[in-house]
Amino acid sequence: MILGMSLSTFTAVHVLISLIAIVSGVIVMFSLLGTNRRPGLTATFLLFTILTSATGFLFPFEKLLPSHIIAIVSLVLLAIACVALYGMKLSGAWRWIYVLTAMVSLYLNVFVLVIQSFLKLGPLHALAPSVPPSEPPFAIVQGILLLFFVVVIIGALRRFRPTGGYA
Repeated sequence: MILGMSLSTFTAVHVLISLIAIVSGVIVMFSLLGTNRRPGLTATFLLFTILTSATGFLFPFEKLLPSHIIAIVSLVLLAIACVALYGMKLSGAWRWIYVLTAMVSLYLNVFVLVIQSFLKLGPLHALAPSVPPSEPPFAIVQGILLLFFVVVIIGALRRFRPTGGYA
């Protein structure tokens, strides 16, 4: 039992939280390529991404795993993003600090989604059966994902200029 839920129920809740974080994060990511302000969706993205990382620590484990390291890094990045957005109101350098930290935390969340997809979805697992996945199809997908995020983050760093107050 985790928070009064069976392991399978808790896993489903964790996955739902993660998917909300990713979908809202992708929408926020594309809004950063312009001057679009989406404060409600941004708050949803940040909150659910924090919850994704935090709830990952509630699963039973005996030693620190790579997923925990990713969660720790993500939580640090999200703390900085929240300070940049809500504390510093994206003033000066805090604009690019927010974009970078928020979008790298989104990348980490999607990175884990791809790993979990290759581990749990039969057709993908057949393409990369090792645990953790390391075969060429997995590496190609992760490489494309990384390249996509690098291009979009650079674009957002160059183009995102919010008008007026953001938070």
